[in-house]
Amino acid sequence: MPRIPELNEALEGDSDNAEWLCQRAYAHILLANYSCAVEDAKKALQLEPGLPLAFLRIGIAEYQLSRYESAREALTEGLQMDKSNKSFQLWINRCEDMMEQNGLVNRTWAPPPLKYDWYQTESQVIVTIMEKNVPKDRLHVSFAEKELSATVHVQDNCSSKLNIQLLHSIVPQQSTYKILTTKVEIKMKKTEAIRWEKLEVEDQETNIKQFSPNDYPSSSLHTRNWDKVVEDISEEEKKEKLEGDAALNKLFQQIYSDGSDEVKRAMNKSFTESAGTVLSTNWKDVGKRTVDVSPPDDRDAKKD
Repeated sequence: MPRIPELNEALEGDSDNAEWLCQRAYAHILLANYSCAVEDAKKALQLEPGLPLAFLRIGIAEYQLSRYESAREALTEGLQMDKSNKSFQLWINRCEDMMEQNGLVNRTWAPPPLKYDWYQTESQVIVTIMEKNVPKDRLHVSFAEKELSATVHVQDNCSSKLNIQLLHSIVPQQSTYKILTTKVEIKMKKTEAIRWEKLEVEDQETNIKQFSPNDYPSSSLHTRNWDKVVEDISEEEKKEKLEGDAALNKLFQQIYSDGSDEVKRAMNKSFTESAGTVLSTNWKDVGKRTVDVSPPDDRDAKKD
């Protein structure tokens, strides 16, 4: 059976850390321990309600367990909290595909997103929505300091939407819009007369607190790197065909690659001194002692 003792060891120093539990949930997903992944992610939500990453872990694991409705429910809730993470919609679509195949849901027509273009002057950013003859009572535009939202009601209970997280701040009170016959023109007042390199901020995969080496030396210093891999776990497993120990080795390579200097020293020292039988990320522990050989119960230690 695949084991993840090193991740368990990392949690010993901070057992009530929601982000760490999410990382272990990912490890369980990688090793196809989907029920354990759900358990860890749900515990993370108990510790930190509203953590988007925990909903993503639950959704992926529930999907792999063929519990598509509960998976979609978790993913939909997570999407409401982190609309910039495209992984949520990807997995929601997969859930709905499987639910449709199993006769659990019927697809309904959804309007396409609003198409737009933009340009700027020294004092304004102008966004043009490519919609003709939009009735005034069917358009809603709102401004925030770093956000633009627009909704066009196409028919009853059905709307096309545009939501942009702006690269720089605007002055909402001095921003306006105008409905023309060929388009909707939105003018946003810049707070500073600077040139915008682009309109939107880069997509943020996950809003996770970054750890300080003084808090606990671990590979979670670069937590968001995990989410680059988790976007499509099924495809990754198909391509690489990693199972069991091979998948675990890949995980440890990722931990070493993303870890701090202290994490790397701890891993090198523990692995070398223990003749390859111990792999620790805790420098505070292994840095002050010699790491003894600790082979599995059914094996003898290697002898020179």
